[in-house]
Amino acid sequence: MIVKKITEDKINLLAPAKINLFLEVFNKREDGFHNINSLFQAISLYDELEISIIEKPIINLTIKDSSEKLPIEDNIITKAFNLIQSKFNLKNGINVILTKKIPISAGLGGGSADAATTILACNILFKLGLDYSEMVELSTLIGSDLPFFFSSGQAIVTGRGEILKDMKLPLDYELILVKPSFPIATSKAYGWLKRGLTNSKVPFSLQHCNSPEDLIETLKFSGNDFEEKCFEVFPDLERLKEKLYNKGAKLVRMSGSGPTMFGVFDKTSLVVHPDILERGDWQVFNAKPITLAKLTYNRMGGTRGDH
Repeated sequence: MIVKKITEDKINLLAPAKINLFLEVFNKREDGFHNINSLFQAISLYDELEISIIEKPIINLTIKDSSEKLPIEDNIITKAFNLIQSKFNLKNGINVILTKKIPISAGLGGGSADAATTILACNILFKLGLDYSEMVELSTLIGSDLPFFFSSGQAIVTGRGEILKDMKLPLDYELILVKPSFPIATSKAYGWLKRGLTNSKVPFSLQHCNSPEDLIETLKFSGNDFEEKCFEVFPDLERLKEKLYNKGAKLVRMSGSGPTMFGVFDKTSLVVHPDILERGDWQVFNAKPITLAKLTYNRMGGTRGDH
């Protein structure tokens, strides 16, 4: 997350989207989740949250600029606040104004980013004194992707998503993301994978990737395990992948369980091509990979950024 402004009773933050530069799905665990192995990368596509303290111990949530109708009572932001409220018995509540820019059900982690940002905001505003590991542990009770958003913005993610290894790989490239109009429910995508789970770990190393070219060439040995089944159900996704390659992308992947496809482009050769849209109601975004200040927390709820 990126903290834009803090006052005594209000905080403004940016919650970034993420992409999966590769994604392997392994066995289903006893807790119902799957083990994964993935490279998560934060990108410069953000939701913005303005969160302020209110007198009553409730949450008021207003969602702006979303092209899609989002739930309020069952929203993941509401779940994050309710968890903190029940754990710390807060005397006050929060008013949240969410300016939604990350598309929903897109494989970009927007909801998880918003929930993680809400946890951070409550920690600061209510001076809960949670440190980094406590924030991460709390976030896993809400969703598997949340711990990543407390990281430095680039990490190998394993377990069900709660085990992170921060990385320092090259960031000197551009991205074009295309979000088709149809959603893919994560539960359905995992269901399609039942007979096609990965049996071995990624057979390559990212340790010696010192340039964008090295990283892209190495990532060509990897993939996204969801792609094959999702392409069978939605053939337009495979055609979109081919179109991005034809437009000069060095690497094309589906992010998460889809349906967003992203192309990695050389900074010197990127040209925006509006006609990569298969249909007029598909969304196109330009973005860059970003690093985040890895926030640490003192016992008074203050923050500082560590890189």
